[in-house]
Amino acid sequence: MATMAGGVRPDAVVRDRGFFLIMALAISATVVAGFTLQLAAGRSSFASPWWVHVHGITFMGWLGIYVVQNLLVYRDNLALHRRLGRFAAVYVGWMVLVAVSVNTLAAIHHRIPPFFETNVFLVMDWLTVLVFAGLTWAGARMRYRTDWHRRLMLCAAIQIMTPGVGRLLPLPLLGTWIIWSIWLVMLVYIGVAVTYDLVTRGKIHPAYYWGFGAITLSVALMRPLAFTPPMLAVTAALTG
Repeated sequence: MATMAGGVRPDAVVRDRGFFLIMALAISATVVAGFTLQLAAGRSSFASPWWVHVHGITFMGWLGIYVVQNLLVYRDNLALHRRLGRFAAVYVGWMVLVAVSVNTLAAIHHRIPPFFETNVFLVMDWLTVLVFAGLTWAGARMRYRTDWHRRLMLCAAIQIMTPGVGRLLPLPLLGTWIIWSIWLVMLVYIGVAVTYDLVTRGKIHPAYYWGFGAITLSVALMRPLAFTPPMLAVTAALTG
């Protein structure tokens, strides 16, 4: 059997690339399903302020980029993958700006769902996008170490599922467990990735400890941070 540099068989490379493409498609499908469900149920519509649409287009755009990037790797078009990657790294900065701005405007205009405490909603969304950006940029820095790169990018994609996953769950019934309920769904996706590693590598790649560890830590900190005096003051100032 022919081997590549480092003793990696070509069929293993194709298998890995196929797995990460499937995960990208599954994550995108989950997010789209969440928003589609709310639209079909009449709980959301296109009659929203322009800045809400900017937010939606921006984050759906990232899902498109993530799927295309994995598809390019699967097709061995690494040159275009790298060029698009440079654009994507800048695009993430735009995502952070949009997310923080839109969630702030949502608080100002009282557009936060009533089953959320406003301070918790703000901290949840801000931390979610910041951890996503941190994992994505860390993945970009590790682009020459493919094993780390693709796994950190996968963790980032799982993190940014939060809005879509939330729309698939009965959030009004979950009370203060909303954040951890969303985390449990993300745990399923990381569990699939970890299982794939165990089956194909015989061990869990450390990137998942760092990536999902960061996600879990942020989830654990959301409610405590939301009820700190500075955050309560910010919430009061925004909601007037």
